[in-house]
Amino acid sequence: MGLTNHKLLALMALLAVFTVLGTLWVWPRLAVRSWPAMFLRLGTIAVTQLALLVTLGLAVNDYFVFYSSWSDLLGREHGAGVIRGTGGGTGTGGGTAAGGGTGAGAAGVQVLGPAEITGAGAVGRDPARIGRLDRVRLPGATTGLSSDGYVYLPPQYFQPGGETRHFPAVLVLTGFPGDAANLVTKLRYPAAELDLLRKGSMQPTVLVLMRPSPTMPRDSECEDIPNGPQVQRYFTTDVPADLRASYRVLDGTGSLGIVGDSTGGYCAVKLGMEHPRTFPAAVSLSGYFKAAEDVTTGDLFAGDPRRRAEADLDWRLAHLPMPPLAVLLADSKEDGSTYADSSAFAAAARPPLVVDQETVDTGGHNFTTWGRLIPPALGWLSAHLRVPE
Repeated sequence: MGLTNHKLLALMALLAVFTVLGTLWVWPRLAVRSWPAMFLRLGTIAVTQLALLVTLGLAVNDYFVFYSSWSDLLGREHGAGVIRGTGGGTGTGGGTAAGGGTGAGAAGVQVLGPAEITGAGAVGRDPARIGRLDRVRLPGATTGLSSDGYVYLPPQYFQPGGETRHFPAVLVLTGFPGDAANLVTKLRYPAAELDLLRKGSMQPTVLVLMRPSPTMPRDSECEDIPNGPQVQRYFTTDVPADLRASYRVLDGTGSLGIVGDSTGGYCAVKLGMEHPRTFPAAVSLSGYFKAAEDVTTGDLFAGDPRRRAEADLDWRLAHLPMPPLAVLLADSKEDGSTYADSSAFAAAARPPLVVDQETVDTGGHNFTTWGRLIPPALGWLSAHLRVPE
């Protein structure tokens, strides 16, 4: 019986009810002073609690689809995603390379220290072989916001002859609340790029790994909040400026891409649609299409229905001009309504907006599924970014 089968949930709920009733029925018979009776009382409590916890877990998973199957829950899903669509990356965007500083620590990004690159093949400390991962803080000169994260510099950044070479960059966002460290230790973005570089499936790219909200614990949904934090401007103005001031990152059209999972996926497409000159290529991993509004967000729109509508990406497709943007929507076909929503979004898109889809047949809303989607997604992004200069 499948993990998300409603019959399984109903069966466990029925079992939980019977264990509670059974405990009530048998408890008076165990009310004697003996070691066997004591252990039996403990056993009935343990069985009852276990049945209730399993039922609750199945109910939560049924709603959020964190895991779509037993093999997904046990981490046995390993097949990579398959991309289909009409979008093709030329890697020939316009613009010229800008300098910025030639190393970390200049004005802009504040380097807090080194970090370890985890994942297959990320062995050793020579940056010319595996690259370098900096633990950083990115202050916002125009917004006053700030967020910690990581910057991964590929091996080519340090190899002889590349001292003046500039590279494209990709902003990588977690879900909410998320932790930027998960992008290194669980989703292993630096290790995934290193593997793709060795296979020749990706061009050298600087990765910027962050949370989607510099206003923690508030969930900003990457919105410029009226009379509040200007989070969208932070990501589209301050973060690119920080990068180019401290690292050799390209300037101009096609120099920056963006990718994220869940809330980060919503932010990636939203920022791309509203600022396609800054982020002309965006990838959403199991992202949604309308800004959340709950106790973690507070009032994002100051009661303005127009602002609320503009934060709905489907509404933007129906009522605003199509942006010159390439989007990849990456999902599991079993991830609740996410795949259906992505398919509807892709069907409604018209040039110059180009939407491709990447899918895996099984998997839920979790790190295991996103880990399978990331390598093809990075290759897709690379094809839509400029070649390093």
